[in-house]
Amino acid sequence: MEFRISRAARIEGSLRPPSDKSITHRAYLFGSIASGPCVVRQPLEAEDCESTLACLARLGLTCERSAGEVRLIPATAWRAPEGDLECGNSGTTMRLLAGLVAARPIQAVMTGDASLSRRPMGRIAEPLRQMGALVVGDQPPLWIRGGGLKGIRYASPVASAQVKSCVLLAGLDAEGETWVSEPSPSRDHTERMLRACGVPVLASAADGVGVRGGSKIGAFEIRVPGDLSSAAFWLVAASLVPNSVLTLPEVGVNPTRSGVLDVLSRAGGSVEEAEIRAELGEPVANLKVRTAPSLSAFHIGADEVPRLIDEIPVLAVLATQCEGTSEIREAAELRTKESDRIAAMAAGLRAMGAEVETFEDGMAIQGPVPLRGTRLDCKGDHRIAMALAVAGLVADGETCIDGWECVRTSYPDFERDLRSIAVL
Repeated sequence: MEFRISRAARIEGSLRPPSDKSITHRAYLFGSIASGPCVVRQPLEAEDCESTLACLARLGLTCERSAGEVRLIPATAWRAPEGDLECGNSGTTMRLLAGLVAARPIQAVMTGDASLSRRPMGRIAEPLRQMGALVVGDQPPLWIRGGGLKGIRYASPVASAQVKSCVLLAGLDAEGETWVSEPSPSRDHTERMLRACGVPVLASAADGVGVRGGSKIGAFEIRVPGDLSSAAFWLVAASLVPNSVLTLPEVGVNPTRSGVLDVLSRAGGSVEEAEIRAELGEPVANLKVRTAPSLSAFHIGADEVPRLIDEIPVLAVLATQCEGTSEIREAAELRTKESDRIAAMAAGLRAMGAEVETFEDGMAIQGPVPLRGTRLDCKGDHRIAMALAVAGLVADGETCIDGWECVRTSYPDFERDLRSIAVL
């Protein structure tokens, strides 16, 4: 499947981005072990989140759907699934669900598609083994026999919200306390939601964050905010396309993942936040973005990468229009995503005329350069596909992106939304 896009005259209007994928995943996972029925309003209806819900249903969760919401009725006890737990393309599904499976006296095999099957799972398998679970495999498929866990103090070698969340969720049913420390702070969606659901979250400068075994998640209701990672495509598009003014209502602005807003500000972008509120511990705001009068090169390093890892592809597009050399380093994690995102973005942008130097842990991009439309391969990666579509909005001629169907994993309505705000 291909997608074609041409230069935009302006971006205008109001658009609520799709609901937050990370929060939708966690709402489903938390609801599966809550003390009573839970309601998730405006969940993201995309393939990754549907993978989580389907796996949980096979483990005993009852799901009742109605317009715009899902009611979750947790099972009294989880059952061993018949057949494999199919996680599709979703690393979040596999890594977080593995923690819950490992904490229960059941056996399960967790599998994924070709892309997920290449991704590293030893980073969750190792702490789960230390806690007492039997985990076979450091890449999918994972075979897990759970139950009888003991709390540990785990120093993660990588800053990863998925690793941290996996261990903390396992720790809810482990003996004693379970702690996770990281080389730098990662996203804290799990900790925020745990607190909002009545679970005491421990904190220590030396040991990071922790939970006590036996802590229970209270029943909850949540209206899932808009996804900042999805909003980032429109934030960059409106910053680059002349004469643009765009409002993005109800977007999650959690400070542990709002690095894209900081980079835009440093580069000279214009993004305003208004009407800030909270939703089950998550800050939410309306964002208004205008075309930047001028843009300067930026640097992204180790401390910031965990706060914007998913937004780096579209920030690379931004860099092509900034004055000077923008540099992204300490982001080797990009090479283990749905594709090698460093190589994929470099190849795509070079084909459009950009000057990109790559490193093992990032890239340097010289700007500003005029981009030209051409045929591009998104490597089956949804974020690469959408980032290249944003590049097409400021490129001369027509841009054609092959493999477009991959956007269904996180943003099935991307093309419809683009057509609604872009004047071509």
